[in-house]
Amino acid sequence: MLSALLLAAGGLLAGCFGGTDYRPEAAGPAGEVTVVVDSALWNGNVGEAFRQTLGRPIPTLPQDQPAFDLKQMDLTPQNLDRVKRHKNVVVAAALGSSSQEAEYLGQQFSQDALQAVRSGGIVPRPDLWRRQQQVFYVAASTPSGLAETVRQRGPALVDSLNLATRRRTYDRMFEKGRQTALEDTLMQHHGFAVDVQHDYQIVDDTTSADGGSVLLVRKLPDTWRRLFVWYKEDAQPSTITRDWVLSKRDSLAGIHLQGAQRGAAVIDRRRALQIESVDFLDRYAYETRGLWYLAYEDSTGNRQPLGGGGPFVNYTFYDQQQERIYMVDGTVFAPDYDKREFLRQMKVIAYTFRTRPEAHEQQRQNQQTATR
Repeated sequence: MLSALLLAAGGLLAGCFGGTDYRPEAAGPAGEVTVVVDSALWNGNVGEAFRQTLGRPIPTLPQDQPAFDLKQMDLTPQNLDRVKRHKNVVVAAALGSSSQEAEYLGQQFSQDALQAVRSGGIVPRPDLWRRQQQVFYVAASTPSGLAETVRQRGPALVDSLNLATRRRTYDRMFEKGRQTALEDTLMQHHGFAVDVQHDYQIVDDTTSADGGSVLLVRKLPDTWRRLFVWYKEDAQPSTITRDWVLSKRDSLAGIHLQGAQRGAAVIDRRRALQIESVDFLDRYAYETRGLWYLAYEDSTGNRQPLGGGGPFVNYTFYDQQQERIYMVDGTVFAPDYDKREFLRQMKVIAYTFRTRPEAHEQQRQNQQTATR
């Protein structure tokens, strides 16, 4: 009965919403994933595989927080409505079992597709029951095969969920509007822009013969977020190395991330620090994630801590069209809050970065589309 209800709901929605989708948006916390799996599997190797991938702790946050908060549910008629409302849903089953989850997944595929996923597979079903929803089917023949599938494919699943969550976070961040006039000012003065939330302010804006920088700040009574963009003209991509990124970031902190009395928000090399190459808006970039703390240099040149701290994320890359090196850095201070979602907001803004040539090209494409 349960499988029939789910199949009917899925088929009806797929047929009725080819155009405008009037269904409600998916609900629930942005960083939560509902894992629909038999409780016996959840308490064994399958659940452990999920906890080691989707629930893996993020080492570059000051407090222990997982990549996603995991909430296990059995697929029962009582849980059906709750499952259908959630933002991120993973339905997992060992197809050789007699569980409700296995019965449901067994009826979602053609025979050929079913045969393919028996060896282990993950199938996305976006917007299955609601808008802004990410649903994934994870299947294998046996519990051990299912656990291995989650371990092997889990990182890619995390990437997909991160992307979907970032898109939703953007919608929530900018529902009160954008400061487009300020964005135009950035483009005119510096040749780049990012999307600016309604309550951010420019507190530093500098240009020189060889580059420039801008500091955007969102200050609330008990938290602040700062995003600075620095660039160097007529640069060479070979300048960018891992050590150079760390050194340059610390030197810029002395300008843009100063303490109220003294010191600057320098990288905390005593804690976990991750630097990896990523595709940042079709550019090869270094993504650096870690923690900062306020410090100053004493008379002997040694760094002395002043207290305070939080996480940061930094993207450093070379833009070939402008022949510039860019550094885009988001820093969070929120001592009484979990930091994961605040840091995600900084990544959201960073990923709205565009240069003047890119903005012109996008405008040209929009004009062509409008005339068709």
